[in-house]
Amino acid sequence: MSHHVDPVALAQSLIRCASITPADAGAQTVLADVLTGLGFHTERLTFGGPPDGPIDNLFATIGAGAPHFAFAGHTDVVPVGDAAAWSVDPFAGVVTDGWLVGRGANDMKGAIAAFVAAAAAHVGRGGLKRRSGRISLIITGDEEGPASFGTAPMLEWLEANDLVPDMCLVGEPTSARALGDMIKVGRRGSLNAWITVNGAQGHVAYPDRADNPITRLVAALAALKARRLDDGNAWFQPSNLEVTDMAVNGGTGNPATNMIAATASARLNIRFNDSHRGADLEAWLRAVIADHAPAADVTVKISGEAFFTEPGALSSLVAEAVTAVTGLVPELSTSGGTSDARFIRRLCPVVEFGLPGTTMHKADESVAVADIAALTAIYDGVLQRIFPE
Repeated sequence: MSHHVDPVALAQSLIRCASITPADAGAQTVLADVLTGLGFHTERLTFGGPPDGPIDNLFATIGAGAPHFAFAGHTDVVPVGDAAAWSVDPFAGVVTDGWLVGRGANDMKGAIAAFVAAAAAHVGRGGLKRRSGRISLIITGDEEGPASFGTAPMLEWLEANDLVPDMCLVGEPTSARALGDMIKVGRRGSLNAWITVNGAQGHVAYPDRADNPITRLVAALAALKARRLDDGNAWFQPSNLEVTDMAVNGGTGNPATNMIAATASARLNIRFNDSHRGADLEAWLRAVIADHAPAADVTVKISGEAFFTEPGALSSLVAEAVTAVTGLVPELSTSGGTSDARFIRRLCPVVEFGLPGTTMHKADESVAVADIAALTAIYDGVLQRIFPE
């Protein structure tokens, strides 16, 4: 049994699967085949149904006992956007001038390939045969989507099967400018709200005969924006509320210049630090809107609470592995968007570390081939520190 995995070749194979959420397009079959060949036991876990599913997920594990270390990531990717803006086929997995180009190259098929290659190297050296320990992969197919049928139900499955890890590393592209300059030890929470104010249509010359929903909506949004949510703290930047969309008449617009619309709607997002809980922000938001538009329809979805892993053993050993390979001392940060770590932190300590993310979600998403090799070495170093050989 060969235990050598070329991480670049594996990343190319994964990129060639057009796994735009919620489609898998064979990506997890590629992974399962490689992992089974390495001696991992694999479980294909499918959850949910239309419209956001079904979602294909993969759990793979090798070894037994403690410590149980898990790597977590996602094989799904965002759409390519404007295909004409790409210099290559987004799903060809082309290597050019030392760069692997393709959708998912750094978010996050390159990291998944690096971890598999690192695990293969560790297993090949017989590390798990000489001592107790388990290595697992928690791979979801809907991190870029609603995240309803991926990591969250997978964790419930792990609990039911007594497979909860002791620690976890999520391979999101956390490095800011150079591989190794940043590790994420937490993330802000995220709340989305959809607001529809119902008014009464009428002629602009007779406003007393109408009820302008735009006036009410703008007043409510201004009141929400006027509050400074907090000033941040030692680990988190300040929370912020941003209006992300506005429309009238259900999005169809107002075709007339002399007519007051019947409805006005808006969408907003709050990224909040650990000074807040989602439910408290929802209650505040609903109260402010009710002051200005009592009949408004408000829908709120909290996609994740703020979380923080106190710097300690896990972040230290990951940082040591980073420094040993790159010479950099990584910054411990909570910046950026959310990730599936928001679910995993419920079960065990979790940190995030992966490739530079400067081109993620962009046209010509790419990663340096040298960075994939270095990331493989870092992940191997993490395994060596958790499972001394």
